[in-house]
Amino acid sequence: MKSNRLQQFLIPLLAVLLGMIAGSIVMLASGYNPIAGFYALVYGAFGDTYYIGETIRQTTPYILTGLAVAFAFRTGLFNIGVEGQLIVGWLAAVWVGVSFDLPKIIHLPLALLAAALAGALWGLIPGVLKAYLKVHEVIITIMMNYIALHVTNAIIRSVLSDEGFKSKPVKESASLHSDFFDAITHHSTMHYGIFIAVAAAFVMWFLLERTTKGFELRAVGFNQHASQYAGMNVRANIILAMVISGAFAGVAGAMEGLGTFGNISTKAGFTGLGFDGIAVALIGGNNAFGILLSALLFGALKVGALEMPSSAGVPTELVDIIIALIIFFVASSYMIRWLLSRWQKGAE
Repeated sequence: MKSNRLQQFLIPLLAVLLGMIAGSIVMLASGYNPIAGFYALVYGAFGDTYYIGETIRQTTPYILTGLAVAFAFRTGLFNIGVEGQLIVGWLAAVWVGVSFDLPKIIHLPLALLAAALAGALWGLIPGVLKAYLKVHEVIITIMMNYIALHVTNAIIRSVLSDEGFKSKPVKESASLHSDFFDAITHHSTMHYGIFIAVAAAFVMWFLLERTTKGFELRAVGFNQHASQYAGMNVRANIILAMVISGAFAGVAGAMEGLGTFGNISTKAGFTGLGFDGIAVALIGGNNAFGILLSALLFGALKVGALEMPSSAGVPTELVDIIIALIIFFVASSYMIRWLLSRWQKGAE
C-alpha cells in the first residue's frame, strides 16, 4: 500500500524531471543555453511579487479545469469538453455581472452560480447521451467545444457588446478583483479566485472520498455492471458525474470573466485552458491535492515562459515542447513503474 502511494507521488515527479531533461536536450540541439533558459523561466514565474501574482492568477483556472477533467476520470469518463464548458461559464458569469445591480454579497455568488450552472448544463447533454444512448462522451464533448465557441461569439456580438467584439466590464459588485493583491503584487492581475479554486479542490476530495455518493460515482467508474448489480443507478451517476465536471469547468470560466479580464470578448479560437486541464489532471494523478501542485507547475511554466525570449533568447514554443514531453512521460507511466520496480528489487 505504502509502495503504491510512493509510486503515485514519484511517477509525476519523475515525469516532470524527465521532461525537463529532454527539454534541455532540445534547447542544446537548437543552440540555446538550457541553464539560462530555465533560470529565465524560474525568474519569470517567481522572480518578484508581480511575477508571483501572475503565476498564482494563471494557476487559478488551471486548478478548476484540472479538477473538471479529474472528476470525470475518477468516475470512468473522459471529459474533453472542459474547454467548451469553461467558455459558456465565462459567458454566463459576465452576463450576470453586466446585467444586474445588486449588493456584492448577492451579485458575486450569483455570477459564480450562473457560471457553474452553464458549465453543468453543457456537461449534462453529453452525460444524458452517454447514459441513455451509449454515445461516446469524447466525440460529443469535442463537438460541443466548437458549438460553445461559436454560439458564445454570436451572443457576445448580438447581446453583450456595444463594440461588436467585447462586452462591457462586469460591475464592481460582481468582480473578483482584489485591491489588496493589486497592492502587494505591484498591480498583477491576481484576484480572489484563488481561494475559490482551492475550496473547489477540497470539495472534490470530500465528495469523492468521504461521501456515499462519491463512492457510488467511483464504483460506477470502475465497473458499471457490478454497480448495477449492487443496486446503484448507473445512468443517474453517469449524468451526475458529467454535470459536476462541467460545473467545475464553468467556474473556471468565471475566474477569467470576473477576475482576470473582467469581461468577455469574441474568440478566434480556444483559450487552451480546458485542454491544458487534461495535462494538469494527469500530472496531478487525478487527485485533488495533486492537482493544486500540478496547476502551480503549469501556471509557472506558462508565465515564466514569457521571460525566456528577452532574458535567454529562448522561444516560448520550447516551453510547449517541455510540457508535451512531460505529458509523454506521464502517459508512459508503465515504463517509469517498471524502472522503479527494478530499482526497488535491486535495493532489496
